Amino acid sequence: MRVELYGVSLKVMSHDSQSSYFTLFQLPQHLHLDAAALEKQFYALSRKLHPDRFASKPAAEQEAALAASSELNDAYRTLKDPILRTQYLLKLEGVELEEQSKAATDAARATGIEKKQVVPPELLEEVFELNMQLQEMRAAKQMGEDEPELRRDLMTTKDAFDAKMVETQAELEGLWTAWDAAVDAGDEAAKARVRDAMVALLNKRSYLRNLVRDVNDALGL
Repeated sequence: MRVELYGVSLKVMSHDSQSSYFTLFQLPQHLHLDAAALEKQFYALSRKLHPDRFASKPAAEQEAALAASSELNDAYRTLKDPILRTQYLLKLEGVELEEQSKAATDAARATGIEKKQVVPPELLEEVFELNMQLQEMRAAKQMGEDEPELRRDLMTTKDAFDAKMVETQAELEGLWTAWDAAVDAGDEAAKARVRDAMVALLNKRSYLRNLVRDVNDALGL
């Protein structure tokens, strides 16, 4: 459904390149965005959709303005956050990561079964070692025992995964630059390569984030 109010044109729940969050804010479909330009456009559009401007309007128009304002806020939050922006762009490209899939999330909540993730090959050995440490920590807790050495080992593992998260972020930022260059050059082959690399890297990032969460839970952090 397209909503046009006071010069603001929104296509609610749209995820196509012709009517995307990028076009809404008159920005190129880049992953490095001008944050100041994004914010300026957001506040300009927000003023046009302010409830006070629709107080005397028919109920239908007020509801349309409210829906448009909600969509505008969603668009701004998405593009403002670099990771959400990347996930959204991938969705425009026809890719929805399983970790972010609403269908997968809803299914996991309904069944109580965690969403499955494939372990990145380069992390297999470290993940195996971590799972052993976590099992030992859980067993020690059940026995009411304190294992200082095991806690130190888990902290070391956590530090290592935190460092990998930093490395992954740096790699991702490099891919954002490559994507923007491919878009500007109209190089579809390069875009496809970068897209696939971003999918793999985001999956790795998500997996690392979950590992850090598991370690924090085990350590009570």
